[in-house]
Amino acid sequence: MSPEVLQVEERGGVAWLTMNRPERLNALDPALTDALRHYFEGLNARSSARVVVLQGAGRAFCAGLDIKDTTAQGGGQRGVEEMLEKQKSIRDIMLAMRRCPQPIVSVVQGAASGGGFALALASDIRLATPDARMNAAFIRIGLSACDVGVSYFLPRMVGSSVAAEYLLTGRFMEAQRAYALGLVSRVAPLAELQADAQSLAEDMLRATPVALRLTKDALGLAIDAPSMEAVIALEDRNQVLCTQTGDFREGMNAFLEKRAPRYTGR
Repeated sequence: MSPEVLQVEERGGVAWLTMNRPERLNALDPALTDALRHYFEGLNARSSARVVVLQGAGRAFCAGLDIKDTTAQGGGQRGVEEMLEKQKSIRDIMLAMRRCPQPIVSVVQGAASGGGFALALASDIRLATPDARMNAAFIRIGLSACDVGVSYFLPRMVGSSVAAEYLLTGRFMEAQRAYALGLVSRVAPLAELQADAQSLAEDMLRATPVALRLTKDALGLAIDAPSMEAVIALEDRNQVLCTQTGDFREGMNAFLEKRAPRYTGR
């Protein structure tokens, strides 16, 4: 993983990931793509980081694919197999974000376009600055707007009509509309959002490790569950699993004793 393009600072169980290509609005070149994919694929239940906060350096979250870099390397003139591998290298980031057990909070500042929009949507919680603007930019450069998970996430979050409005046009969704639609949880200046992200992470860390990851897991599965009965069966299983850990007993004792819990991951 290249520390130049993705800075990782971990403290107190929270990993702060900063995409660090501010001169290119944190656009996704091969180095940043590989760094993000390797980081999220490397997370597991035993990772020291229990919550991840994703943000961009400078005035943008992520401007999507670095078009200049792609054009310089041959762009669409590559063969089908090579282009498919390049496509997978980006989409695998979103898959890894949904599969990893850690909740992900994205702090969206400025532009989140194309692949940057997908990164925000693949997160569990989105916070936005007043100047945040998100769009499926793919359709404006000769591609389908349905790319790297956007057409999966967006209709489930805002409904099919609103999703079609933005996917068919490539229009930008401004921060206040994103908030009105429930796509982002809060709109505020960057410093406030970073404090909010830390506060959210601290609240999440009050959950036992297994309860936190099973909650993320169940939320993701519930979206596509075939019935209410299937979701409730999943919830029943998760609750029973949680009660079998020593951390569950520690959490109960800490609550009753009005103190911070001391979890061991067992």
